[in-house]
Amino acid sequence: MGADAMAPNDRGPVDDVEVVEQLVAAYHKIRGQLAQVIVGQEAVIDQLLIALLCSGHCILEGVPGLAKTLMISTLARVLSLSFSRIQFTPDLMPSDITGTEVIEEDRGTGARSLRFVKGPIFANVVLADEINRTPPKTQSALLEAMQEHQVTAAGFPHKLPRPFFVLATQNPIEQEGTYPLPEAQLDRFIFRILVDYPTEQEEFEIVRMTTAEQDVTLERTLNAREVLDLQATIRRVPCADHVIRYAMQLARATRVRHGDVPKFVTDYVAWGAGPRASQHLVLAAKARAILQGRYCVSAEDVRGVAHPVLRHRVLTNFHAEAEGVRSDDIIDRLLAVVPSDASAGMDPALAGRVFAPNRAEPA
Repeated sequence: MGADAMAPNDRGPVDDVEVVEQLVAAYHKIRGQLAQVIVGQEAVIDQLLIALLCSGHCILEGVPGLAKTLMISTLARVLSLSFSRIQFTPDLMPSDITGTEVIEEDRGTGARSLRFVKGPIFANVVLADEINRTPPKTQSALLEAMQEHQVTAAGFPHKLPRPFFVLATQNPIEQEGTYPLPEAQLDRFIFRILVDYPTEQEEFEIVRMTTAEQDVTLERTLNAREVLDLQATIRRVPCADHVIRYAMQLARATRVRHGDVPKFVTDYVAWGAGPRASQHLVLAAKARAILQGRYCVSAEDVRGVAHPVLRHRVLTNFHAEAEGVRSDDIIDRLLAVVPSDASAGMDPALAGRVFAPNRAEPA
């Protein structure tokens, strides 16, 4: 099982009402602080906070000018976490991210030794800006850091600070001169978050705020130690077996040629989600439940995080691309046909129906 598998439940389920109330209060306070700088994007902020509580990494995808970078840097400030921004470019090298060994000479003795100079990845929150603009060789420099929370240089491991989050951004409209992330690296992100255009009223507020003089003072809400404590609390949230099985069924139903999967999956999916998707569905559902003030996880919590967890793990084929079927459309259909009661069977009549072109709903 991967290094990000759920930790053993060695401290018992969450039974301290005060702990949960403090977490919910901190959540609302963070939302209030971010609202001073960010207009709208409530769903995006919720997903970022859920990922943070799950100690997970995120990809934010959206066109330029939607405040993706501002949102991440502001979140780091509110949480009193160290922050680094790495602008990914085609000429970026792995050592520009992780750091490098330099020769250091002792002026008194003349002795020379190697000293590791830490790169920008040694921060609590690392913004990998436009991550798909750099070649795979440099993208892979993040793999060990994201999975093992360490960097190996000259054969020696260097531990990263905790908590540690990689928040990457991508521009979906530019394809020339970009390098799509390999599927193995995408799977290490707990969420792929889509950042959409603001509403008309939200855009009005954005323009009004950003074209006038403003003096915003952000109050620091949590520190690194408190974030780590909250992450431990999330893993202690109880989850019934039938909810775990529901999360598993959603992930397993995407695996073509493995078991009894719906016909639309066979028609449109090239590769389905692995076991890490099931882990992330349950863990994110725990965080969602607690943030809403509930002490156990329901199937609705799993449904609420299904899209950001699965959309980058369900890879569509050429038939789907030709007919305008996206991974989100397939997830919508799975949520409609996979019963939340794991003991119930999938409705074959629903599972066999196919999509109409360019529509999220079945024909």
